[in-house]
Amino acid sequence: MPVVRDPRVLLRLRDFRRLLAVRLLSQCADGVYQVALAAHVVFSPERQASPGAIASAMAVLLLPYSLVGPFAGVLLDRWPRRQVLLLGNLLRALLAGVTAVLLVATVPEWLFYVSALCVTAVNRFVLAGLSAALPRVVDEDRLVVANSLTPTAGTLAAAAGGGLAFLVRLTSVGSDAAVVLLGAALYLGAALASLRLGRALLGPPPELIRSRPWAAVRTTARGLAEGVRHLAERRAAAGALAAMTVTRFCYGALTVLVLMLCRYAWSATESEGLALLGLAVAASGAGYFAAALLSPWAVGRLGTARWMTVCAAAAAVLAAGLGLTFAPGPLLAAAFLLGLVTQSMKIATDTVVQTSVEDAHRGRVFSLYDVLFNAAFVAAAGLAALLLPPDGRSVSLVAVVAVLYAAVAVALRRCFT
Repeated sequence: MPVVRDPRVLLRLRDFRRLLAVRLLSQCADGVYQVALAAHVVFSPERQASPGAIASAMAVLLLPYSLVGPFAGVLLDRWPRRQVLLLGNLLRALLAGVTAVLLVATVPEWLFYVSALCVTAVNRFVLAGLSAALPRVVDEDRLVVANSLTPTAGTLAAAAGGGLAFLVRLTSVGSDAAVVLLGAALYLGAALASLRLGRALLGPPPELIRSRPWAAVRTTARGLAEGVRHLAERRAAAGALAAMTVTRFCYGALTVLVLMLCRYAWSATESEGLALLGLAVAASGAGYFAAALLSPWAVGRLGTARWMTVCAAAAAVLAAGLGLTFAPGPLLAAAFLLGLVTQSMKIATDTVVQTSVEDAHRGRVFSLYDVLFNAAFVAAAGLAALLLPPDGRSVSLVAVVAVLYAAVAVALRRCFT
């Protein structure tokens, strides 16, 4: 199969541009919202955040996706995906507004977490829908470059949203509530942008749309079992998903480590720590951008499996070589390089799944993909809570991450040979 490497080829496709616009606005809003939550949980002056507190917050916000994800997959294979993008972003705009009100009101802390959970739960439908819809607007020989451009552009949009949120938060008049309202406005923009796509354009097939969705929900377990069997029959997709899950675990553990270093080891004030975290996010975002440029060439030259193996092996070396310094400069360099490696792995995994999984099962598989992502991140936060001291300097955690990256490289080499 020829691999198209020039992103300009994709940008000539009208429907691809419109789907990309929805992703950019939606993920920019995600970046704004996530920074507001991080600032409230970790960097508020009245809070003394610990690795355990961060792990608890991540569990509250991410672990319930293990329940939402399977239903999202069943519904994504039976609802018009354009409507999922429209209604999902409208609902998130409304719920983000509620979160902003709760931030300025005197309410129990659990209400804030419930509101935040609702916003991010809807996100499962939107992101899985965007991934499942991509093969409907590009040809198969363009999927590698599409998977380089779209998720990476979305991640860069999230980083840009995060940067904008940092700027608003650090101004004298900025507040967490003001940042959340900015995110709500961007969610509304994403909803309006989705109206430019045809209602039936993004699938799934019409015969599945006509089936009753709530009847499908009642048979979720059977549908998931079919999806797992479908995935098990496709060794390449299953192996890529397993590798990406472990990679996500490693990235989550390092994320908590950097949060604690920014909060306590590298800064004297909350504002200084938040600014350092912003630099780390920007460095990682630059790595994602580099991955979008490099991955199509690397996949065309090495093949998808070999490129994933190279990425995992490089991450093992980088995590140990740069992470063990616990100094801002080397770790910011590591943020860039591991961002490049992690996003390159995701680009390759998305392509393997999209080309190996049939359209009728794609929504469920991508939702399972999403569940694995979030469960791995929460598990990583739990490990970090056990291993990290209050200042974030843990040789044990960095060593565990480096060993896991190396194990992924070895497993990929065996899986695809």
